[in-house]
Amino acid sequence: MSTLPAPDRRFSVAPMMDWTDRHCRAFHRVLTRRALLYTEMAVDQALIHGDPQRLIGFDPAEHPVAVQLGGAEPEDLAQASKIAESFGYAEINLNVGCPSDRVQSGCFGARLMLEPERVRDCLIAMREAVSVPVTVKHRLGVDDQNPEETLFSFVDTVAQSGVTSFTVHARKAWLKGLSPKENRDIPPLDYDLVHRLKSERPDLEVILNGGLKTLDEAIENTHGLDGAMVGRAAYQTPWMLSEIDSRLFGDPDPVADPVEAVLSYRPYVERQLGEGVKLHAITRHMLGLFAGRPGARKWRQVLSADANTPGADWRVVERALEAVAEAPESLPA
Repeated sequence: MSTLPAPDRRFSVAPMMDWTDRHCRAFHRVLTRRALLYTEMAVDQALIHGDPQRLIGFDPAEHPVAVQLGGAEPEDLAQASKIAESFGYAEINLNVGCPSDRVQSGCFGARLMLEPERVRDCLIAMREAVSVPVTVKHRLGVDDQNPEETLFSFVDTVAQSGVTSFTVHARKAWLKGLSPKENRDIPPLDYDLVHRLKSERPDLEVILNGGLKTLDEAIENTHGLDGAMVGRAAYQTPWMLSEIDSRLFGDPDPVADPVEAVLSYRPYVERQLGEGVKLHAITRHMLGLFAGRPGARKWRQVLSADANTPGADWRVVERALEAVAEAPESLPA
């Protein structure tokens, strides 16, 4: 039985393949104590038959943190959920939104939007297997579905599982004809439909995801909803996370400026280096920290060029900070 508090989903950072690994989450946690962080999607079969520690191991300092699972068979997802719960995650989320070829070939992710009863059954099995909250992240619909009709029936069917928290990526997914990258940009956003879902299903927790580029946009577009989930913007311009605690939760922000954030991250970086992790694997998540500020280009250049060199250590980060400090205020970032 989990003793963790229920996650507060007023603001979360989306699960993103190849991006939101444990080093990314540790860095984001320096910037915000309150935002809910998500892992990259972990496929149920990989957890069951592979190395769970490598796939979903994390530092308790990352809390609150949730794990996202991919799969389509209730029994397998139940088993994977038990494994994830044993690691100490605060929430288990089912991916019903990813349109990648890999996910489609496994008949899960966004492909499951076509099978709401299967999603319901998967979530029932997951909830019966664990004591932590189980949630779902999905699209408005897929391919030729009309979301005005299918979104509400999908949610109603899935809610029969007892799951009450729905994170909605406010675009359709095109399983045929668009790449995963194009699926993040080309299908039009429909925030109004997400708001309608909340107003017509007020007992459900509805989180908005998709196209939110700033904290102001996230706040503006989620009035009347239960929260915002931000993806690429949180990764590419991570300083946006630094005001979440004060503006959304009424808590003090943990760091005052990007330099303080870097220095606060140092103990984690050096601990990981001591365990054999390469510097680049850690610092690649920091490249956008100074975006829009003088010295941002130099920061990226130094980290990108030097973090990959043999024996690279914290001194590379110090050189990058020196380059930022030496950047003329008048030069473009």
